[in-house]
Amino acid sequence: MRMSTLLTWYGQSAFKIVTPGGKVLLVDPWITNPVFEKAQEELAALTQVDLILLTHGHSDHVGDSVAIGKKTGAKLVATFDLSAALVHALGYPKELAEVETTGHMGGTLTLLDGEVAVTFVPARHGSAVLREGDAPPVYAGEPAGLIITLRNGPTLYHTGDTDLFSDMALVRRFHKIDVMLVCIGDHFTMGPARAAEAVKMVRPRTVVPMHYATFPILTGTPEAFRRELKKRKLRTKLRVMNIGETIALNGG
Repeated sequence: MRMSTLLTWYGQSAFKIVTPGGKVLLVDPWITNPVFEKAQEELAALTQVDLILLTHGHSDHVGDSVAIGKKTGAKLVATFDLSAALVHALGYPKELAEVETTGHMGGTLTLLDGEVAVTFVPARHGSAVLREGDAPPVYAGEPAGLIITLRNGPTLYHTGDTDLFSDMALVRRFHKIDVMLVCIGDHFTMGPARAAEAVKMVRPRTVVPMHYATFPILTGTPEAFRRELKKRKLRTKLRVMNIGETIALNGG
């Protein structure tokens, strides 16, 4: 019997993915964000984490990565510059951020004996890592989106923080996306209208909005996003997740 892939949303851009084979992946794990009320319970329950995947270096995406990595031994999956910044500026264990899990744009990493493949694709944003106090930001390279392909499971595209840009159309050329995790909050990323255009380019089977409503300044809403998708007459299914909710994904 084929097992489902489980997807949990913690708020902002933080997700947990449990693969059909039982591996645990965290993406941009800012679990202690202000809208996830059960953060401390969840952190205590995270005893197995195999990989931590990061799109860029901003604190609302790096989040609790270092503490979780030290606790669980999770390996860090990130671009070369971001990986180096986390090790040297924030103290991520160096032995958990080696070349096998470090890549760059257009490259694909085959991980966990082939159960997971991660391809880095461009995003339009920033990526500086902030240290405590008044220390200057640390260069962390280019931001990324992540194509996450699971054996016997779906292919997910986590956009990271980004604006709409034309090369998003290339994602569809090389990958059939089952689930697109797309930022809609506006102000720091694209808002609902531009996010809907991104969905039009990628044509995923399902789209899950993220990076909205964490702070008042992030004004994009799922309702506005739904209207924009409807204007474009897309067949993509919109799945709005509640914070802390886990859903089962099919695909593969």
